[in-house]
Amino acid sequence: MRQEGRPNKNKIFSERLMWLQIVFAALIAIFVLYLFANQVLDIRHFRTKAKNQRRAYSFVMRGNIYDRNGIKLATDTVYYDIFARKADFVHTPEELAKLLAPILKISQINLTEKLKQDTPLISLKKNVDRKTRDAIAKLNLREIPMDKKSIRTYPQGSLAAHVLGYYNFDADVASGVEYTAKDKLESVSKGADLEITPKGKVIYNISTDPIAATKPIKGKDITLTIDAAVQHVCEKALMKAIQKFKAFRGAVIVMNPRNGEILAYAVYPYFDPNNFKTATSFQTKNWTLTDVYPPGSTFKAITVASAMELEKINRYTKINDTGKIKVGWWPIKNYDYNKNPNPGWIDLVYLFEHSSNVGSVLVAQKMSKFEFHSMLKKFGFGEKTGIDLPGESIGILKAATRWDSSDHASMGYGYGSSVTAIQMASAVAAIANDGVRVTPHVIKYSPEEEAIKVKKVQVMTPEHARIVTDLLTTAVNNSKSIIKSDSYNIAAKTGTSIKPKENGAGYTNKLYTSIVGYLPASDPQVLIYIIVDSAQGAEIWGNTVAAPIFKEISTQVTHILNLQPDKIK
Repeated sequence: MRQEGRPNKNKIFSERLMWLQIVFAALIAIFVLYLFANQVLDIRHFRTKAKNQRRAYSFVMRGNIYDRNGIKLATDTVYYDIFARKADFVHTPEELAKLLAPILKISQINLTEKLKQDTPLISLKKNVDRKTRDAIAKLNLREIPMDKKSIRTYPQGSLAAHVLGYYNFDADVASGVEYTAKDKLESVSKGADLEITPKGKVIYNISTDPIAATKPIKGKDITLTIDAAVQHVCEKALMKAIQKFKAFRGAVIVMNPRNGEILAYAVYPYFDPNNFKTATSFQTKNWTLTDVYPPGSTFKAITVASAMELEKINRYTKINDTGKIKVGWWPIKNYDYNKNPNPGWIDLVYLFEHSSNVGSVLVAQKMSKFEFHSMLKKFGFGEKTGIDLPGESIGILKAATRWDSSDHASMGYGYGSSVTAIQMASAVAAIANDGVRVTPHVIKYSPEEEAIKVKKVQVMTPEHARIVTDLLTTAVNNSKSIIKSDSYNIAAKTGTSIKPKENGAGYTNKLYTSIVGYLPASDPQVLIYIIVDSAQGAEIWGNTVAAPIFKEISTQVTHILNLQPDKIK
């Protein structure tokens, strides 16, 4: 039995061995076919893969930023960082120092010490210009690599710094338009496709574009609505007033109420974006977007406009101004109560001309708190304006359900809410623009972009808006205000408000002084809003601090923009 079974077992083993040999042969055949297919038939794939491993996109620079007239406000400047690679040394440190010291303008002794450092890569000098780089390149020193980079520079210095912001290439940190327009400034439609060595050298072949290999790719340029000439006038006038009154800070916003384009946006304290690293957060913050304050009497234009739109008052409404009243726990009196304790029945022109607090309270009380709140929301208070700058606050506007009688009354003359400067400018611009509030913006958009980014809200009817404009204009023309012009009708209102404490509990002894106005009143082309924080002196009012700034700016802006006079002489 054993002898009969042994041949069977040998046979089974031989059959299994044969099948294993067939399987292995098949696997080897498949593998050979795979290699043949990939390396011979599909060689293009591997060539492409090898190319991709050597591929890099050429150096990308940010787009430039221009003012509306083509003046360059921001650009990239190419610089180079110079290094020494220890592993590639073919010269001694002394020999290298002798060659490089005159070019890098570094002491030969100090440079020798640097080159003796026991590190793989030694930094010799950063941010050298193209001329220096070319001088080093002519020496053909393989141990001296040079890294190209760009630094954001601002040819106009501190001009419009809070609009432009700044850009830090090393940390990829930005502010202002440099932040909001980042995608566009860095957008590259077509890059130069190059092959490079592991050490970053370009591999030139028949398809290499020699110009693309050396010329950096640049992002898209941005044009702002800012007019550099108007901006300069505003910054200069604001600085002069800040110094005169030893004020804490201030701002000027000049915009076209018809389309929301901001022509100038001066924010003090200024800073130089070329040296933003040395500036403090106090200097770089655009406080007109982030910080809120009680607007004071400039808000009376909004109160009257709201009541006019709701038809609670009309052009000829008379109000009994008793000089002082008490609403709830809040006593209210006119600023000139001691000189004029009981004005009696006044019209709306008188209300604006003499900035009647009592008159404004009585107008506010003609509206229910829900009606008044609804109108303030339409004017954009309690929400962002949508300006194309970062960091905007929504301001402070309590829900109508939380208003008591004192809130309702104080709201009428600019103390019930807290606003940002851009909110105030935008709201009054709506009155100037026949009742249409347009999104304020600093970037010049294409028609397609504008349709998306610039919103228009009908706040009040054109008829009611024009009545308010006429009332404001008549009040200015009847007054002895310094802002009066012989050539232009100006619709404007000054304001003064007490500065709250930082923690919001109570008030300081400092004041906000402001003015908002637009001209020519018959066809408004320019709105100017000015606010000065904590001016010092004996007579600190909107008419004594902010109004002279308005006068200087409006006079120069009408010439710069060649505005046609609307006063008949």
